[in-house]
Amino acid sequence: MKATLPVAWCIRDEWSPLEAVMVGIGRGMGGVPSLEDTYDPKSREHVLAGTYPNEADVTRELDGLAELLDKEDVLVLRPDPLEINQVFTRDIGIVVGDVFIMTHMVEDRRPEQQGLNSMLDRNPGRVLHPPSTVRMEGGDVMPMGDELWVGYSGPDDFPKFTTSRTNAAALDWLQASFPKHHVRGFELTKSDTDPRKNALHLDCCLAPLGLGHAIFHPAGLKHAEDVDFIRQRYPERLEVSAEEMYHMHCNLFSVAPDTVVSGVGFDRVNAQLRAWGYRVLELPYAETAKMEGLLRCTTLPLRRTP
Repeated sequence: MKATLPVAWCIRDEWSPLEAVMVGIGRGMGGVPSLEDTYDPKSREHVLAGTYPNEADVTRELDGLAELLDKEDVLVLRPDPLEINQVFTRDIGIVVGDVFIMTHMVEDRRPEQQGLNSMLDRNPGRVLHPPSTVRMEGGDVMPMGDELWVGYSGPDDFPKFTTSRTNAAALDWLQASFPKHHVRGFELTKSDTDPRKNALHLDCCLAPLGLGHAIFHPAGLKHAEDVDFIRQRYPERLEVSAEEMYHMHCNLFSVAPDTVVSGVGFDRVNAQLRAWGYRVLELPYAETAKMEGLLRCTTLPLRRTP
């Protein structure tokens, strides 16, 4: 049964049946940004090549996702329109359990959080605001039952790379805020110039799935012990190449334990998902992908079945 407003926030993991979600919008994202206004190497690459996506194409892809999820009996909300880029709703907020976290993100993107106002006004639930020393974006945070998996950059990389979005202080703050969870950090590989060597967020190199599988790009993690942990945790996994990561083949979105939204053209990934027993819902999303984000990046889950 589809959730109703107000939404009682409830996110325990990455795959329980989805009841309510906020999907990004393309309208208002504007034209091609200047190089100085790009925040990741893939967007920069497409600005230089003259292939940066236009508003109409991105809008069509995001609206297609919203329509697909509505047909899956999911309550779909959209941000309050602000005439700025509001494509990647995942970054601007996180639900953990029954708590909503307002993330502390790239300063120039913080106005996007105003698009949450109508949803927050309708919901009486608890909202946490991290201190200014904590930097964190939603693409780096994965609720995993009694654990929180967090992609981050250490003190050497965080001030060095624009693509470093979550710092080590976020791990400590999350652990203090959610003491019943174990916060497990994964330091990510970063590059401001080469999108094939940059894991912008944890969800760009790892997709844990509901039937016990994972899609994984090992080089996205900086430390061998973290790669070993994922391989041991997921003996049944598909490891993707740097080229496949570049095209966002790890950035999938689970609607239910056995149902995954994936991209059209992700042939190897989609074939493996079906072989494992998943129902795969394919969407064209290649234009949105040019901004170094895909299906998980454009969705902010608000409620999954407890």
